[in-house]
Amino acid sequence: QVQLVESGGGLVQAGGSLRLSCTASGSIFSLNAMGWSRQAPGKQRELVATITSGGRTNFYADSVKGRFTISRDNAKSTVSLQMNSLKPEDTAVYYCNAGEGYYRNGHPINGYWGQGTQVTVSS
Repeated sequence: QVQLVESGGGLVQAGGSLRLSCTASGSIFSLNAMGWSRQAPGKQRELVATITSGGRTNFYADSVKGRFTISRDNAKSTVSLQMNSLKPEDTAVYYCNAGEGYYRNGHPINGYWGQGTQVTVSS
């Protein structure tokens, strides 16, 4: 089993920045891919960014390209999401996830989810 714990959410004004962090514990040897998804009220969960164990960034959603940066520290079993130039439409619960890879629908293969952290961007 793997446990994922997020931190770093909060309230920020439009144009501001936040950094989310996620620490993995447990049987983490199988976590080739880690990433972040988000879910806004009334909307489907959306995959935001993913990164492999080698640090190669696989994916950014079009809506966050150029503003968000995902990074990974394998020694500390953490994955972070630096979010800059935040917009009100970035408001959502952000979930850390991890697994062997990702399905087309954005769900991690044989994967795990954190409990989520709220990000609210005020206009």
